[in-house]
Amino acid sequence: MAMVLEVVRTGLVELWAHKLRSILTLTLLMLGVFALVVMTSVLDGVMDKIGTGFAGMSWDGTVRIAPKSPETSEERARFAMSPGLRYEDLGRLTTPNARVLAFLPRAQKQVSVRITGDTERTWVIGVTPGYAAWMNRPIGLGRGLTEDDARRRSTVAVVGATLGSKLFGGADPVGRDLVVEGVPFRIVGVQAPGQIFNDENYYDANGLLIPLETYMDRMDPAHKLAQLTVKLRRTGDMGEVSAMLLGRTRQAHHGIEDVEIVDLDAEAARAYQNFLQQMHGWTVVLMSLAGTVLLVGGVGVLSVMLISFSDRRFEIGLRKALGASDHEILIQFLLEALVLAAIGSLLGTVTGALLCRALSASFPYGLVVNPFGLVLAWIVALGLALVFGLYPALRASRLSPMEAMR
Repeated sequence: MAMVLEVVRTGLVELWAHKLRSILTLTLLMLGVFALVVMTSVLDGVMDKIGTGFAGMSWDGTVRIAPKSPETSEERARFAMSPGLRYEDLGRLTTPNARVLAFLPRAQKQVSVRITGDTERTWVIGVTPGYAAWMNRPIGLGRGLTEDDARRRSTVAVVGATLGSKLFGGADPVGRDLVVEGVPFRIVGVQAPGQIFNDENYYDANGLLIPLETYMDRMDPAHKLAQLTVKLRRTGDMGEVSAMLLGRTRQAHHGIEDVEIVDLDAEAARAYQNFLQQMHGWTVVLMSLAGTVLLVGGVGVLSVMLISFSDRRFEIGLRKALGASDHEILIQFLLEALVLAAIGSLLGTVTGALLCRALSASFPYGLVVNPFGLVLAWIVALGLALVFGLYPALRASRLSPMEAMR
C-alpha cells in the first residue's frame, strides 16, 4: 500500500513538473473517456425513445385490411364493379371469432375546422369507442369516446394533442365547440401527447376523433372505410384470420378481392430491425472516433513516461543500487502510467456525467450515464496506459545502475 501511495505521489509530482505536456495528455484522455460516456448514454436514450415509440404503435398481433390500389387496367375495371370497403361491410367482416380480440374500423378525411373565427385544415377521423384503448391513445384531458356516443351518434370529438396545442395554445379546450364542415361538435377530451412513428399516429395527433357512426352520417355519405384493424388473440393465428377476412370481403364485394391484408406486426419488426442496423453503423463510427482520441491520449502517456524515464535515470540507478529489483521498477512505472490515465478518466467521467445531466430534459425518460459505457471507457483508457507505458517501464527496469549513475 505504501508503494502505491508513493507511486501516486510521484506521478502527481511528474504531472506538476511538466504542466503543459501533462495537460495535453490529460485533455486527450479526458476527451476520449468523455466521448465514450456521453455517446453510450445518448445512444441508450435514443434506443429507449425509439423502442418506446415502436411499442406505442400497438402493432403487436395486428393485421389491417385496407382497399387495394389497382395495378392494371383489368384490375381497375374489375374493382369498379365493387362498392369498395364500406361501413355496411362491418356487419359481415366483424362477426365474432374466437381468434380475434377486437375489430377496429377507421374512416378519415381532410376537412376545414372553424373555431372562434379561425379556420384550420385538419383531419376528422371516425373510430369506435374501443379504438383509444386498443391502439394506445391515452386521454390527457376530459374523456374519450363512449358506447353511448356511438349509439346516439353524438356530435362530440376528442382533439389530438398537437391540434389542441395549435388551436387553443395550451388552454383547456374541453367543453368548447368547433365547427367541422358546417356541423358543430363539442370537445369532450384531448389525447395525451405521444411519440409519432407512423401515419396513423400523426393523423390522430393532428386531427379530431369522432364516433364512427357520426362520421358516416355527417361527414361521408358514401360510407367509405379507410381500413379495418384486427387485434388477434395469438400471433400464430395470423394466416387463418387473414384468410377469413379475405373470404368475408369477397362475399361482401361480389367475389371481387379489392382489399389487401397487411401484417402490422411483421412491418413493425422489419422497421425496428432496420433501425437497429442503422444504429449499429452509427455506434461503430462514434466509438471509432472516441477510440482514436483515446489512442492519441495513449501516445501522450508514452511521451510523458519516456521523458520521465530520461529525467529520472539517476534516481532509478540509485534505487537499484540500494536493492530495488527490476520487477519493482517495472511495476512503479506501470502504476505511474495508470495514475495518469486514471486522472484523465476521472475528469472525462465527471464532465460526461454533467453533460448527460444537462441533456436529460431533452429525452422523455431522462439521460443517465450508461454503466457499460463508463466501464468500457475506463478499461480502454487504463488498457492503453498499460500498453503505451510498458516500453518506458521495460527500459527503466532493464537500466544498469552503473550506466544510470554515470
